[in-house]
Amino acid sequence: MENYTVKKLSDLAGVSVRTLHLYDEMELLKPSLRTEAGYRLYTEKELLRLQQILFYKELGFALQEIKSILDNPDFDLVSALEDHKSAIKQRKQHLDILLDTIDKTINKLKKGTTMKNEELYAGLPKEQAEAWRKEAIESYGREAIERSEKSLGKMTKEDLAKLKQEQVEIGTQLHSMIDQDPESTRVQEVIAKHYIIIRKFWGTHGSSDKQPEAYAGLGELYVNDERFTRLNGTPNPGYAPFMCRAMKYFAETTLKGNQE
Repeated sequence: MENYTVKKLSDLAGVSVRTLHLYDEMELLKPSLRTEAGYRLYTEKELLRLQQILFYKELGFALQEIKSILDNPDFDLVSALEDHKSAIKQRKQHLDILLDTIDKTINKLKKGTTMKNEELYAGLPKEQAEAWRKEAIESYGREAIERSEKSLGKMTKEDLAKLKQEQVEIGTQLHSMIDQDPESTRVQEVIAKHYIIIRKFWGTHGSSDKQPEAYAGLGELYVNDERFTRLNGTPNPGYAPFMCRAMKYFAETTLKGNQE
């Protein structure tokens, strides 16, 4: 039976050595053996368990939830794989619909003209778009929403599409970092990019008012509205408190500090 070092398993599975160390400390993925020098060694059993961990993470489960599932005496690997297959098929169907919508939108955006307010909500059912706009006005005020719409409406369709894509990429990156300390330098570097994107959507990018309270308040919404926790349609409960802490820390340190 072949044994795998941390480095070899890291390269094989595409996860960092630091992550494997964390999983060991959490007793989520313990090595089968340790050498006299203390080096971790993994066998095929751990490889299969790591595969399950990565599948469940992809489906939005928190690490503690995954540990509880895998440690359950009734856990069945074949049944779990069948469940993963079903869930991924459903996600694929959803992604296929999104890809079709994106293709249609790209064709429209290539004209390069500025956008009307109603086009900012393209791809959403009309009733849903109207409901979301009404909800946004109730939450942020008509002035803030109209300022945002006016600012975004001045963009070319290509620029708006690029801004939306940047938002998706940063969101995906932040979802992948929820196991890290929200106040760490690496997370805060990505939060700084998130802040810039948000300010562009608000229409306040470049304003002397850094809006620390507003940005921290947006972080609170991540906790109170599960729509902010989704990635590719899948909820990730750990994302909300992670973002709330990261955004609040950024507001209190970087933003307020720059205004003093």
